[in-house]
Amino acid sequence: MTALRQLRLIAILEGLSYLLLLFIAMPLKYLAGQPLAVRVVGSAHGLLFVLFLAALVHAAVRRRWPLGRSLLAFVSSIVPFGTFVFDRSLQREIEATLPSPQG
Repeated sequence: MTALRQLRLIAILEGLSYLLLLFIAMPLKYLAGQPLAVRVVGSAHGLLFVLFLAALVHAAVRRRWPLGRSLLAFVSSIVPFGTFVFDRSLQREIEATLPSPQG
């Protein structure tokens, strides 16, 4: 798996875990008195966030991204739905690296 594909997969999982934390686990904790949801989802999200940062550094070094692109990727992981927006640019970059079909 290439560094970009790895980053893309982890970014999607991290983004999903963030949305689960914000829109399901946090309301369960504060509106329904169920703190366990935040503990479980928050732990999973924390692990995925660390994996995202590692994958981001790996991809940025391998692809020789400028600092601005790397910072944009980092910020996308903090903003809800941000990783899904950033994913579109990752997909375009992956497609640009594929050999063009002959025809």
